[in-house]
Formats: sequence, C-alpha cells, structure tokens
Amino acid sequence: MEDKIEEPISDQRTMSDHLNDAPSSASLKRRKGGLITMPFIIANEAFEKVASYGLVPNMILYFIGDYHLSVAKGTNILFFWTAATNFMPILGAFLSDSYLGRFLTIGLGSIVSLLGTILLWLTAMIPKVKPPPCDMLLGQKCQSPTASQMTLLISSFILMAIGAGGIRPLIILDGESGFGVPAILMFLSAFLFFLASPLYIKMQASTSLFTGFAQVAVVAYKNRKLPLPPPNSTRCYHRKKGSEVLVPTKKLRFLNKACIIRNPEQDIAADGSASNPWRLCTIEQVEELKALLKVIPLWSTGIMMSINISQNSFPVLQASSMDRHITSSFQIPAGSFGMFTVIALAIWVVLYDRAILPLASKIKGKPVRLGVKLRMGIGLFLSCLGMVVSGIVENARRRKAIREGYLNNPRAVLDMSAMWLIPQHLLNGFAEAFNAIGQTEFYYSEFPKSMSSIASALFGLGMAVANLLASLIVSTVNDLTSKGGKESWVSSNINKGHYDNYYWLLAILSLINMIYFLACSWAYGPCVERIASANVEGNGIKGGRRVI
Repeated sequence: MEDKIEEPISDQRTMSDHLNDAPSSASLKRRKGGLITMPFIIANEAFEKVASYGLVPNMILYFIGDYHLSVAKGTNILFFWTAATNFMPILGAFLSDSYLGRFLTIGLGSIVSLLGTILLWLTAMIPKVKPPPCDMLLGQKCQSPTASQMTLLISSFILMAIGAGGIRPLIILDGESGFGVPAILMFLSAFLFFLASPLYIKMQASTSLFTGFAQVAVVAYKNRKLPLPPPNSTRCYHRKKGSEVLVPTKKLRFLNKACIIRNPEQDIAADGSASNPWRLCTIEQVEELKALLKVIPLWSTGIMMSINISQNSFPVLQASSMDRHITSSFQIPAGSFGMFTVIALAIWVVLYDRAILPLASKIKGKPVRLGVKLRMGIGLFLSCLGMVVSGIVENARRRKAIREGYLNNPRAVLDMSAMWLIPQHLLNGFAEAFNAIGQTEFYYSEFPKSMSSIASALFGLGMAVANLLASLIVSTVNDLTSKGGKESWVSSNINKGHYDNYYWLLAILSLINMIYFLACSWAYGPCVERIASANVEGNGIKGGRRVI
C-alpha cells in the first residue's frame, strides 16, 4: 500500500485557520493523497490479486485436461510463473525508484496484467488454440500442444507475471469458463486505478537502494589494495552530512574501503557530498550493504518452508480423487482446500496479538513476546511436520485406491473423506504465520529505516527462489524415479505414482534445513530487539520488551 501513495501531508492548523485563508497551491495539494485515494488503491490491489493468483490451484487440472501436459511439466510451469511473479516486485521497485515513478509503474503493470488475463481467457474460449479434446488419464493417446499453442499459453503467464508484480491471493476460480472473471476483474482494477489519477500524489523517481549497493561493491573492489585506516580514524571515512556514525563497523571490513577518502579535494564536493558516488560511498551505504549480507544465511533458511507451502498442484489432484462432500448436496471444490492455509494463518495472527500475548503478559506481570528467531524456527518445524502429515495421508489414500481397484482409474472418487487433507493445510498456514511474519519483523528490526523497502521485498524474493528450486526438485524426482520404464513418483496417474514418497523427501529436506537454521541462528548472534531488551533490564528500566 505504501508503494502507491505518499503519506498525507501533516497539518496541525485548526479548521478556522483554513476557513480564513484564501485557497493556495499548497492547500490544493493537500486535497490529493490521503484517505480519499484509499478505496481506489484497495480496489486495484484486490482485483489484481484475484485476477492473477486466483487461477493457481485449479490451473494444473486445466493443463492436464485441456493441454494434455504431464503433472510434472504442468507443475513446473506454475513454479516458473510464481517465481517470476515473486521476483517482479524487485525489478518493479527499481524501475519505479530510478526511472518511471510509482504511478506510471503501477499503471503500466495494471494494463499488462489485463492483457495477460485476456490472453489466457482466449485460450479457453477458442478451441483451435488448444489440442483436440482427449483424456490421457484414461489411457487415450492424446495429441500434444503445438509450439504456437504453448507459446500463446506461456505468453499469457509472462504478461500476468510482469503486471501482477508478486501479489499472491488464494481466491479460487473453478472451471475454464471462470477465466473470463479475472479478465473482467483486471479491467476493473486498471479502470479504477486510472480513474483516481487526479487524486494521487505522483512521486518522482529517485536513486534506488540497489544502485547504492552496486556502488559500494564497485568502489570497495577499486580500493581493494588500499590499507584500512587505524581504528577510530574518523576523518578518513566519508559520511552523510549530520550523521552521528563516525566509523564503519568491524564486520565485513573489506567493504569499509568503499568509504575511505583518498583525496579530499577530488573526492568531496563543495556541499560535502561525494563528487563521484562511483568512487566514494558513505559509511551509511556500506552499513546498509553489510546489514543485507548479514541476514542472507538466515533468509535462506526460509526457502525450504516456501518450497513446502508452494506445493499447490498435488493437493488439488489428491482432493479431486476423494469425497469432498460436506452435505449430500454441497461439496468443496478441489482447488478450494488451500483456503484452510489462509484461515489458519489469519486465526493465528488474531489469536497471537489479541489473546495469547495479552494473557501471557498478564500472567507474567510484564510484557511478553516471542523472539523473531524463535518464531522462525517454530515455523520451520511446523512446515516439516506438515510434509510428514501429507505423506501419511497420501499413503493411506493410495493404498485405499489400490484396494478398491482404482489403480488404473485416477478419475475415480474414493470412499475417503477429503477432510483428511485439512490438517496438512492448517500446519502450512501456521508455519507461514510463524516463519513469514517472523522473517519480516526480523528484517525490519535488523535493517536501518532507509532499507524498509528491502525488508518488505526479501520474503517475496525467497518465494521466487523457492519456486525455482521446487521446479528443480520435481524435475529431478520425475527423471530419477521414471528410469527403466518405472512409474514416476509424480506420475499423472496419482494412484500409480508415489506422491507420499515425494512428500517424505520434502520432510527430510525440511529436517536438514532446521539443523541449518540452528547453525545460522547461532552464528548470527543476538538480534537488535534482544540487545535492546537486555540493556533495558540491565539499567533497571521497567516497561521494556521481554523476549522469551
């Protein structure tokens, strides 16, 4: 939200003062931004989310049924799409900050997303852009899509990834006639955004943080042969005007060479700034890059959890082969079981802030909260447990399908309730609530205020990397387990495959990742919040935050 509008201009004058003043350009400017733009921003966000990621859960069924793709290939397409969509906010932020500005970036993104959803809708509406109808799951020999047909399909996902910019909802659309709905919603998203154009405060492009990181790396490399100044040599380092930071920290000392002043007359301009930022950086720039590099190991531990929660295709196939009825006349759509992940996440957030913490603080008699690294670790454990439960449920489902004679009929619906899939979704939701929120709070607490945009983008970047690795895992498992004419673990025939083994493989990788997390957590040392809490308690000050 904060990427789209500027904060309302603060005005502490009384209403009578305004009534007595004549209209001015400043007062006209105050009429822009603020709460008046909020409905348009929210509508743009909501419609864009539904239009892009509302399609994900059932898309694997569209790939298998209409394009005759294998589960492995269809899943890989979805992984690449979500990886691109999670990465695009970083590229979009760079273009927005450095060249286009926020308004133009969002507007162009809305238009590109609209084109992508329309193109996907056309693949469902025009028969000639898909292979002839055929059911390969029942053993029929189906025609594969042509290169032009696949190009058209992939192009729609590329356009939506560029436009969506990493927004990920879990609102479900069922059936290919539903592809027209996101196209309509995306049109409303773009229309409402541009409708409110006169109300926005359009911020101009400025220097991006990424440019600053690149400058530090380049200058540190250029100065690699320079000796480091003696400790506490404050006059040797360049810093921002008015900065209280006198010398850089001792960690990652090789980066400190980027802010060494070699020749004051040549390196420093008349106003005290660097005459060439690609020859001299500030201490603040160096410390920002250090802060980013320092959290990378802990950031990488969240990738495995993101791999686990990105497994959207396989649970849909499981649910489609199970009894999904709630009553005799109503059943949950196969793609809608992902909503239990969202429900679990929302429930935990509400309970944690509104019930658990207040109750614990009341019992302890002082403020109590869970540390960010502890919450990240709990999330990783729950994610591992979720994969174990997924493997157990799938093993039971597969054995029942074989007993009932459905080995060669994956379309058959077993006499087994799909509600058995709910626990794994709940565990994934709780895992994301602990780890994802803990990660974000960790970045915000460890980074300087100037890096708030990086803090908000890191989790999305982790999801992008996770989807690429998830695609690699699926492809490797498919290739290795199908050698010698054997049935692949991730076979399109879910009853012949071994999805339970695939889930248990993810559980083993998650266990290894937990050990890696413990090592990274120990190496990182105490967080800023724990240091602040210790200082407060050591000084005998009451009311400080307590980390448990």
